[in-house]
Amino acid sequence: MSQDHPAEHPRFSDDLIGLDPDDQEARAFAEHLDKMERSGPGFTIEGSLQGVADFAESSTKLGGPRRYVVALVVTLILLGILAATWQFAGGLAAWLTG
Repeated sequence: MSQDHPAEHPRFSDDLIGLDPDDQEARAFAEHLDKMERSGPGFTIEGSLQGVADFAESSTKLGGPRRYVVALVVTLILLGILAATWQFAGGLAAWLTG
């Protein structure tokens, strides 16, 4: 959430009274609270895509071994999708031919 004036963020007048709105850590905490309170339907395509977007955004901020673990998880997910697609295509081909 990028705003021109961080002092205009409503959290600093409601929840985070007394914190400096120009402090980078306080702004990051306000954005974190916004993410935590966001309650959209997770069972819709839009909700799922938002979850993937949140995962991608947080994984790009990582470094070191955690970044490699995220890359491994994504690779395993993609391999699982590829294997399921291959199995489905083989079953569909067998059913069509026979």
